[in-house]
Amino acid sequence: MSDPKPITKEKKKPVVPGHTGRRSLPPNVSNREEDEIPTMELFGVLPRGTNMKVYLEVQAVHLFKMQYEKNKKEHHTDKYVNDKLIIRRGQTFSIQIDFDRPYNPDTDQFWVEYIIGRYPQQSKGTYIPIPIVDKLEVGKWGAIITRKEHNSVNLTILSAPDCIIGKFRMYVAVLTPHGIMRTNRNAETDTYILFNPWCKEDAVYMDEEQELEEYVMDDVGVVFHGDITNMKTRSWEYGQFEERVLDACLYIMDKAQLDLSGRGNPIKISRVGSAMINARDDDGVIAGSWNNDYTMGVSPSAWTGSVDILVEYHSSGLPVRYGQCWVFAGVFNTFLRCLGIPARLVTNYFSAHDNDANLQTDVFLDEDGKTNTSLTKDSIWNYHCWNEAWMTRPDLPVGFGGWQAVDATPQETSDGMYRCGPASVQAIKHGHVCFPFDAPFIFSEVNSDIVYSKVLKDGTKSIEYVDKSHVGQKIVTKEIGVNGAHDITDSYKFSEGTEEERLALDAALMYGVKKEIRDDDQLQSVPDADMDFQADNAVFGSDFKVTLTFKNQSSNRYTIAAFLTGHIVYYTGVLKAEFLNKDLNVTLEPTSSKAVEVQIRANEYLSKIVEQASLHFFVTARINETKKILAKQKIVALQVPELRIKALGEKIVGKEMTVLVEFTNPLKKKLQNVFLRVGGPGLMRTKSQTFREVPPNSTLNWEEKCKPMRAGARKLIATLDCDTLRHVYGELDLVILSDSSQ
Repeated sequence: MSDPKPITKEKKKPVVPGHTGRRSLPPNVSNREEDEIPTMELFGVLPRGTNMKVYLEVQAVHLFKMQYEKNKKEHHTDKYVNDKLIIRRGQTFSIQIDFDRPYNPDTDQFWVEYIIGRYPQQSKGTYIPIPIVDKLEVGKWGAIITRKEHNSVNLTILSAPDCIIGKFRMYVAVLTPHGIMRTNRNAETDTYILFNPWCKEDAVYMDEEQELEEYVMDDVGVVFHGDITNMKTRSWEYGQFEERVLDACLYIMDKAQLDLSGRGNPIKISRVGSAMINARDDDGVIAGSWNNDYTMGVSPSAWTGSVDILVEYHSSGLPVRYGQCWVFAGVFNTFLRCLGIPARLVTNYFSAHDNDANLQTDVFLDEDGKTNTSLTKDSIWNYHCWNEAWMTRPDLPVGFGGWQAVDATPQETSDGMYRCGPASVQAIKHGHVCFPFDAPFIFSEVNSDIVYSKVLKDGTKSIEYVDKSHVGQKIVTKEIGVNGAHDITDSYKFSEGTEEERLALDAALMYGVKKEIRDDDQLQSVPDADMDFQADNAVFGSDFKVTLTFKNQSSNRYTIAAFLTGHIVYYTGVLKAEFLNKDLNVTLEPTSSKAVEVQIRANEYLSKIVEQASLHFFVTARINETKKILAKQKIVALQVPELRIKALGEKIVGKEMTVLVEFTNPLKKKLQNVFLRVGGPGLMRTKSQTFREVPPNSTLNWEEKCKPMRAGARKLIATLDCDTLRHVYGELDLVILSDSSQ
């Protein structure tokens, strides 16, 4: 059969203020908005008495869109709780069209059309006519007839691997001598098209099946937090397949007013996502708060996952309160995976917030070696979470594709907005920070030096010590298939002191990263005295001790004046209050060591504690004989109690099950306004309950009913939150069986 191009009727273009003389149409920035598409496009005047009934007429369209049917199975979209057809681009899918009579290829001509947004244009990819061809061609839209029976025609359709991501409207068009007849608008045939990491031609292609299962299909992940010597984990429900989440993710791009023609590009989508997940300057998804007052919303530590946040934002269009870095990263991961971009959540322990990207965090000391808190403004986050998204980077030289760092936590502006990335992780490692986007900032987060400077009374400053290994000590993500930590530090930086590390730094400096103190200026003599700092296993609400060990490697006798301070800190490294200030005097005989124990009382820190229960110890020591300064920092993350979860009854899809959450208050004071949440993807939608008080040493029991919705390995996640105690978590792994009676 011949293959004429579909014809669309020329319509009078609307005159929109601000667009006249510059462009013929206004921007097409909304997936939800649509124009009315004519069901009959006449080529001219329809002759009187023409009987259109003699031409082929569509009676029904079957999309095979149920979870158990082959389209969703083959496209790995059968987990989405959505009754529309969801396909991945660059891959074939099947439909069936029923006509009012048998199709005759010699006299009949039809095609399928996909349209997205308003002002459909074939050149922009917002109007897609799909021709019937003899053979499908990789990289192009096309359809072949695979079966004709009675009045029905079965088509196999191949989509382009670079087409727009979003929700398309579908029409079937029939060519007649008088014009084009088109099916009526039918929401039942709306089709979602997503990125396809299984397709070699897609920019997000990933070739390892285990990685695809982890970074696209896994709907529960792990957030690593705490401190580097006491890494803590909590599960996070990404829930990318849950009801309304896909629509919420498309709404985010509408809210950002990202032109539809750019929505096939993972670079643009991930950059827009990094801006829109935070609400700092664009009324995005989550409002951040780090002040420990969450009376106007939900404490960041109380969220169990992304679903409630995204659904609320989609419903209200207003920022959801509140989030911190792991919440931004968790929701961003959901956004990326939901659209089909492989993504993972990353934690950087001791992450530098380097405002001017000069690879330097300054700590100022007075003449006695004590920290000058009025001058010391830079902060190092105990940990910081961001994301990595997998994609090719055709805008960069060969070799810089793969994992790209993207960060939705609002720290610094990029091109006028609070966003960060995508930045090639490979480029960051090699110091090639000239490539877009925001590589210098991320390079500084993992490579900054801590510079200890003495400030004299006349205001002059002198560098006493440079710590080159504290920042970016460990960068981790979840292991594939299990919940352990996978150390990816060597993806971001070479080992300290190697030739490769020096070359990467030289490259970063050449490309514009500032470094006020060059390594040549940091030549420090090998110290003949050293200091170590250790802390006991510290439990929230209990006493514990810290141990300072001073070592003298010289043949001289030294006297040391040391100053130990303890601060309550936010996890961002910002000081809230001082709870300890102690002077220590130590005498060290030649080639000897001495340990000094300091008892930390619970009543000293409890009244001042903030949400993440982190204590920051800072010790400086001056060797009186040499005037040399020793310095150490230590974060102690207090252990908080855990929630216990039990599941009672049959673990079968559709059968009622009882979930029991238990918590014992370990403190000697009652807890007030205790807020509990529990939920799990495919198990139960998130439920919450507030308890007015929990007396000391008493146990709280909370019972809820649910009916599991999906079979297989599932996870329940619970959180507890109150002003006194935050970051209390619990989880339970379950295996849900299919209902054999169905």
